Amino acid sequence: MRKEIDPKETTRARAFEMWMKSPVPMVTLVKTFDVTRLVKMSRKKGLRFNMLLCWCIGKAASRIDEFYLLPAEGKLFKYDRMAINVIVNNAKGGISTCDVPFSDHLEQFKADYTALTQETSATCRDITDNDAIIVGTSAVTETELDCIVNQYSGIYNNPFLVWGRYRRRWLRYHLPISFQFHHAQMDGTHAGRFLTLLQKEINEI
Repeated sequence: MRKEIDPKETTRARAFEMWMKSPVPMVTLVKTFDVTRLVKMSRKKGLRFNMLLCWCIGKAASRIDEFYLLPAEGKLFKYDRMAINVIVNNAKGGISTCDVPFSDHLEQFKADYTALTQETSATCRDITDNDAIIVGTSAVTETELDCIVNQYSGIYNNPFLVWGRYRRRWLRYHLPISFQFHHAQMDGTHAGRFLTLLQKEINEI
């Protein structure tokens, strides 16, 4: 569920005032992650790499309060739960999206991820969850990427992560991930903490 809150009664009051009307309110940070554990777990247990990474993203994001805030329509909204948006290749050769509810339990997230992405692919219809804060993701696995930037217009204000194909360096696997967020939602400190937590979740999965 989402509810409108008064920015002046939050820690984002100053940032909301400064950035809500900015023509370029989005910030992008890029970090290269060691994803060796995810690659090995994916291969050993037959799990999809992107599903595992999305779960780690949800684990890290859910521990930071600012992720549950969303500046939109000139207002500030607060959510009480989270979903991970996944882009899916559909049966018509195009793409569709689905919002997968985040769960702390990997098995539950895996079940929802599998069922919803398969449904979206087969029906070519988006599955949306308007009552959850959405963390967007996109995997461009056709090639390796150093960085990618999404819309900077403030039309789509949700936090958004994008990555390409992981790279092998000796016995390790690395993956650059671009993380974009609205400056009224969080500052670089929060974003940096999230990226640090994400590496920790990947290491400990």
